Amino acid sequence: MSDLLLLAFILLCAGIIAVPIATRLKLGSVLGYLIAGICISPLLGLLDVDVIALQHFAEFGVVMMLFLVGMELEPKLLWQMRNRLMGLGGGQVLMTMLLAMSVAMAFGQSWNTALIIGMILSLSSTAIVLQTLNEKGLMKSDGGQASFSVLLFQDIAFIPMLAIIPLLAFPEVANLTAGGGDEHSLSLVENLNGWQTMLVTVGAIAVVILGGNYLTRPLFRFVAGAKLRELFTATALLMVIGIALLMTLVGLSPALGTFLAGVVLANSEYKHELESDIDPFRGLLLGLFFITVGAGIDFQLLSDQFGLVITMTVGLMLLKAFVLFLLGTAFKIRGAQRWLFTLGVAQAGEFGFVLLAFTTSNGIIPDAVASLLLLVVALSMLITPLLFILYDQIVASRYSKGQEREADAITEDNGIIIAGRGRIGGIVDRMLRTAGYTSTVIDYSSKQLDILRAYGISHAYFGDATRPDLLHAAGIDKAKLLIVTIDDKHQITELVSYAVRNYPNLHVIARAVDRHHTYELWAHGCRDIIRETYDSSLRIGRSAYEAMGVPREAADEMKMAFHEMDQQSMIEVADVYDMDIPAHENEAYVNRIRERAESWEADLNARMMEIMADDEPEKA
Repeated sequence: MSDLLLLAFILLCAGIIAVPIATRLKLGSVLGYLIAGICISPLLGLLDVDVIALQHFAEFGVVMMLFLVGMELEPKLLWQMRNRLMGLGGGQVLMTMLLAMSVAMAFGQSWNTALIIGMILSLSSTAIVLQTLNEKGLMKSDGGQASFSVLLFQDIAFIPMLAIIPLLAFPEVANLTAGGGDEHSLSLVENLNGWQTMLVTVGAIAVVILGGNYLTRPLFRFVAGAKLRELFTATALLMVIGIALLMTLVGLSPALGTFLAGVVLANSEYKHELESDIDPFRGLLLGLFFITVGAGIDFQLLSDQFGLVITMTVGLMLLKAFVLFLLGTAFKIRGAQRWLFTLGVAQAGEFGFVLLAFTTSNGIIPDAVASLLLLVVALSMLITPLLFILYDQIVASRYSKGQEREADAITEDNGIIIAGRGRIGGIVDRMLRTAGYTSTVIDYSSKQLDILRAYGISHAYFGDATRPDLLHAAGIDKAKLLIVTIDDKHQITELVSYAVRNYPNLHVIARAVDRHHTYELWAHGCRDIIRETYDSSLRIGRSAYEAMGVPREAADEMKMAFHEMDQQSMIEVADVYDMDIPAHENEAYVNRIRERAESWEADLNARMMEIMADDEPEKA
């Protein structure tokens, strides 16, 4: 018992220390777990821990992850993305797989092993790439959306790969593996002939699909009647474990079954409850899995074969970059966005670890080959943050100086400039034009502008609105109004600061991402700031008042009372806000809020009661 507690303590300490450090260094949580495993590898060796057995247990985190991935794959979303999903995603997986297979065969591997190697290396790191794109605000860019399409296709392709790989095993290896297993392991297909096995397998899949459609709702309604949160969590785990067990009994991958169940439950009313219940277990087990991968890296092999491993890693990333660049060109992803797409997805990924663990545990490919591939996958993931730094420091800055698609020549001088025509800027632009005002719109998404021009909207121009020369071309020196609605928080702040500092007579309306961003913009001199979710929140609050029986006029008054008090409180606090200090560490800011909070709430409560009291005589 003490050995088990010590092992759990070591694993948790390693993750808790390494992951926050890796996240702060912009390396991502997956690399943090890998590094944690590498660091504790000698200690696990001293304790004689069976890392492989631990990894088999932790692989259940992958099963849970596939269940959650399945629940996110709504058919409507997949249909909308079908062109890029199949073209970019399918093209990348197929081309990389065939090229890697050809290289492996050239070095003497059989076609079976070479094809499996191609599958493993064709997958990229969803965890690292999506996290990095979100952190850098690049998810909505053309390159970010193309990367997402490729990663989504890979997540889906992983399922048939799990099913196909055992079929590619050498017969003698498969027999050896089968003979070396546990003779008493449970199986529903043992001693069945081919067509019987097929019927049982199809029946198991049908049970998963039909059960997900017709049995989960009554089951969860029954459990919900107990009103015990932990019972609902237990039921969610029971369902995932039960499906995984059923798939194992018929000789299929547990991940395949849970993925299918997730797809079936994608539109269930219990979807979000299931996600919130399973996600903590998924996160812990996946973290443990990546720690065991890091701990299992053969550093003696890396030392002995250093030149070969580095050559294979660099060769793989160059091969994938070549494929991605070709596909980016074919799908008209231009300039810096094409390089973002090329560099961002050029690594191998965490699903490669899963496939490698699957192949080695089942004796499908030789251990020596699997060990080399494990090093290649891990090193390519470790290099990925450096590629994003390369993109930021060299590629993006180079294209921002004019190597990108040339900014459009702006021929209008309308007195109103809108920076960004996304969800917010588009509505503002339409409101102004329907009232007879004309505006000059600048947007950095060529795809968005191409769509606008297809609908006959010609007053939108391609370019980076933070560039002074482009603003000058748009007539900012004569403009009356600048409306900043671009997505990136830092770019909003940069543009507002430049405009307020250089054009004091210009009225600037700025979109703020959150409350703290409002204070930043205020500190830079902007006085017309709109929080992006604030007005919709006020409207929801007003609707809540009405739902509780407050008349519309009184609800409007109460909404305005809250708005006025909120605006007043923000102005009172703004002068002690410091952009260089995190809000919770700014003593003056925290003290000001503490001092005023009670009086603000009391004043607002009194005003609300007054409004409701004034309304009573009218109702009488």
